[in-house]
Amino acid sequence: MVARRKKLVADARKEAKKSVYMARLVNNPTSPRKTRIMADVIRGKDVDYAMNVLKFSRRESSEKLLKLLKSAVANWQVKNEGQRMEDAQLYVKTIMVDGGRMLKRIRTAPQRRTNRIRKRSNHVTIIVGSRAEEMSKIVPTAVEN
Repeated sequence: MVARRKKLVADARKEAKKSVYMARLVNNPTSPRKTRIMADVIRGKDVDYAMNVLKFSRRESSEKLLKLLKSAVANWQVKNEGQRMEDAQLYVKTIMVDGGRMLKRIRTAPQRRTNRIRKRSNHVTIIVGSRAEEMSKIVPTAVEN
């Protein structure tokens, strides 16, 4: 009985993941604060606009976010063969920048003291959504009522 319930929950989780298009970057050696600046700029924007912003930005984290965004779009293309990106109206649905591993180092200071250096890293998750797909879910419910 328990095994059947576990299988049903696992199947439901697997089915839900089929409609999620995401990419993750783990242990990115940039501080989360610096990466969040670029993440805030592209959150909720269309994919084409976000790619242009990241391409022409001079911040170090923008290169890595651009590569990650391209990976998320490629994941969308794999799961939706035969559909065009322009028709789907892809946008950055969610982007999360979480703190990652922190390397701790020591630097000497005056008068025989030491200062601690924290070399921060982060984890970035981008989820790409389709505006056309979401609109098709909303419109039929409005017509039925």
